[in-house]
Amino acid sequence: MATQVIRATEEGAIERAAEVLRGGGLVVFPTDTVYGLAAHVGDREAIARIYEAKGRNTSRPIALLLSDVEHLPKVAVLPESILPLARRFWPGGLTLVVPKTDAVPTVVSPGPTVGVRIPDLDLARGIIRAAGGVLAVTSANLSGQPAALTAQEALEQLAGRVDLIVDGGPCRGGIPSTVLDCTVWPPAILREGAIPEAEIRAALAEQERQRAPEDG
Repeated sequence: MATQVIRATEEGAIERAAEVLRGGGLVVFPTDTVYGLAAHVGDREAIARIYEAKGRNTSRPIALLLSDVEHLPKVAVLPESILPLARRFWPGGLTLVVPKTDAVPTVVSPGPTVGVRIPDLDLARGIIRAAGGVLAVTSANLSGQPAALTAQEALEQLAGRVDLIVDGGPCRGGIPSTVLDCTVWPPAILREGAIPEAEIRAALAEQERQRAPEDG
């Protein structure tokens, strides 16, 4: 397979990426954190190719990136207690692990939960929106290697393994998202990343303070 590289500034770049995704291809594009490797959420074969391309253990789930919050009910059930966190940190570098719906294939997540996030980058959300609003996305690198922060770094690791790379320049974040398990209370941080743990704890504490008068 020959991997095509296009610049995000090229006319029709977003639609080209969406076309490849809708056709079952794998596309790499920048997010607000690191470059992501994406497949259409409804294409089980394409998602299986993500694992193959990365050399990733198939028992490890893949997160879903959404263009807009309106697509969330299709794939996940967000507990009411988590809504304030979503409002505060989305779009942004916080992945929330929540119960999934039946629409999420087991190849994305074999368990009862799925990680969901809305990236804070117009290019990323534009591609996701044009492809249907929800994509299965993981970091664009070989398993065990550093996440790609540029299109060139992604190409060096994934050339011949993906169909298309959209070069949007260096990622401004450079740190993977923070992953928060929202199936327990208080939510547990599974991976600290773009959003510092202290910031999340402060938001949770503020939420508890606001709830206290109601409980009393």
